[in-house]
Amino acid sequence: MHGQIGAFPVGDEKRLLERAGEYDPVALGRIYDQYSVKIYNYIYHRIGDAHVAEDLTAEVFLKMLEAVKASAGWRISLSGWLYRIAHNLVVDYFRRKPRREGLPLDEQLMAAQDDSAHLERVLAQQRLRAAIRRLTEDQQQVIILKFVEEMSNAEVAEILGKTEGAVKALQHRALAALRRILQGEEA
Repeated sequence: MHGQIGAFPVGDEKRLLERAGEYDPVALGRIYDQYSVKIYNYIYHRIGDAHVAEDLTAEVFLKMLEAVKASAGWRISLSGWLYRIAHNLVVDYFRRKPRREGLPLDEQLMAAQDDSAHLERVLAQQRLRAAIRRLTEDQQQVIILKFVEEMSNAEVAEILGKTEGAVKALQHRALAALRRILQGEEA
């Protein structure tokens, strides 16, 4: 994997972004195809709202295009840069959004009223999502990137701009905090 940081070899990422800055549809398509689902999943697991996640995912790629056009974007890793844009949009979303005590029920929950096993799964997922939201920003990112996106410590470290050791420590603290939060809810 030498010479390859993200999904494309480093030289390919640079060429793709140069071509994307010229609005080359093939380059834009390759970048979008490679990262859109991953970025959507990352945002969805942070926010829990499919419609907002779709909107913010589109905004990630618009911001990427604007930055590439202005030569103000990616320097080391395209994936790390896209996740950083996504993270910043999620933070902005939560800053703009007023805090609410309760979490809205997923659309899945409403459709699953007759299927108790499915209902239990949906409720457990919502409970876990709510618990993850109680973690620090860095802990949330580590949990989502490691366990939802199934990234390695090296990939997570690159995206967060931290060492692998720091990622391992964050993961350990995040899992311990999640355990305490979830056990506290059961009591």
